[in-house]
Amino acid sequence: MEISTVLALLIGVLVGAGAALALHRARRQAEVARDDAETERARAEVSEARRESAAAREETARVRSETERLRADTAAARTETAEAIAARAELSATLAATQTKLTAADRRAVEAEARADQIAADREAQLNQFKVLSESTLEAQGRKADQSADARLKATEQLMGPVAEGLRQLQDRLTAVEKDRVALSTDLRNQVQAVQATGEHLRRETHALVTALRKPQVRGNWGELQLKNAAELANMRQHCDFDVQHSTTTTGGAGIRPDMRVNLSDGKCLFVDSKVPLEGFLDAHDSDDDGVREAALDRFGAAVRSHVDQLSAKQYWAVDDQTPEFVVMFLPSEALAAEALGRMPDLHEYAARKGIVIASPSTLIALLRTVAHSWKQSALAQNAKEVADLGRELFQRLATMGGHFDRLGRQLTGAVTAYNKTLGSLEGRVLVAARRLNELDVTDAELAAPGRVDPLPRQVTSPELVEDASQVTPMIGRGEATLPEASALVRPDPALDDLADDTLPLDPPSHQRRSS
Repeated sequence: MEISTVLALLIGVLVGAGAALALHRARRQAEVARDDAETERARAEVSEARRESAAAREETARVRSETERLRADTAAARTETAEAIAARAELSATLAATQTKLTAADRRAVEAEARADQIAADREAQLNQFKVLSESTLEAQGRKADQSADARLKATEQLMGPVAEGLRQLQDRLTAVEKDRVALSTDLRNQVQAVQATGEHLRRETHALVTALRKPQVRGNWGELQLKNAAELANMRQHCDFDVQHSTTTTGGAGIRPDMRVNLSDGKCLFVDSKVPLEGFLDAHDSDDDGVREAALDRFGAAVRSHVDQLSAKQYWAVDDQTPEFVVMFLPSEALAAEALGRMPDLHEYAARKGIVIASPSTLIALLRTVAHSWKQSALAQNAKEVADLGRELFQRLATMGGHFDRLGRQLTGAVTAYNKTLGSLEGRVLVAARRLNELDVTDAELAAPGRVDPLPRQVTSPELVEDASQVTPMIGRGEATLPEASALVRPDPALDDLADDTLPLDPPSHQRRSS
């Protein structure tokens, strides 16, 4: 009875120990399973975060490629993306640390299983120990195991808390980046739409301009406008230096109407034609196909060459025999000239042989400036001719006036000579007899002696003031006069008769007569 009781007790103890061990192992496995589940969940979240991060990187790269011109506006987004990448790196480091800890937990679980196997293997050795164990001891151990499991669960939660917080922050950052991307995409879309609208407007305007230029009348008006602009830039005046759409006839009676007639300073004229075929050029610029464009440009070059032949056949220079034997073919655009010369490098030589000079706006302005300069030189030459004619006439008038002055001087000299002779006769003959009346006390009044006129009028010596320079007595340094001899420069000693002036009065002064 006692043996059966002991056996029953032993069996109960063994069953309780096995149940406790099974419970402990089940709890341990549950903890490991929870740890594995948490680890798998963390790994799944990390994998999802990585996928979201990869998607965010791809989206960010696309946004960068689309918004390359808006880098300044997306600087803040790139900074936040860099911070998100740094947070992801920190999260990766945290996950690596978590992986290390999970590996250590797995190792500890393996060690626990090994210890459990060792306990099972040594079960027989521990039967004596389990006999002395009481239910309170088993409960205490169970509580300790529960506490240990709770502590490990809390430790795992604390360990995964930063990972969850990092994932949450990463999600917030990705949400902010997505909002910025949407805003930038909206702005970029609006700007692209504005550019498209502007391009469409320019396309319509260009199409309208091309359509208008295909009309001969509009093309002619455009060429005339370019001609007028070039003439105005060359400082030429309309209806004075040039005429637009001037109709005239050649010497053979054929009527011509060039786009511009440039009047030259010598009475001649120069004709300018601006009727250039533009169809091939416009077709080339309307097409996106390189083959079609090249074919259209070839047609344009051939059309320009044909237009050169047509202008040469009109022979505008037949208007006047003195007109220069060439006509200026004006290309209203530098692009037209460049394309034409690109298709026909020898176009200038070919046109020159035909009597045609090809001019772009820049070369036409230079040509018209040369014509304007010739007008200025002609005006200066005309003014110089008028000045020369006026000077010649003035010189002739001065010569005539000089002759009059010379004759007047000679007459004045004769008058002075006659006056002095008359004065000498008056003082030497008449006044002497009259003063005798005063001595005889016939009268007390004194006779006033008239003065002698010594200065004579100057002779006209300037050859410009006489009709014949031979009328002027040559002087030293002018004409054919030579230096006088030394004897002519020395005055001989005067005689007594030379010292007496027969023009002076012979009677003494009146006060000497009164005193006597």
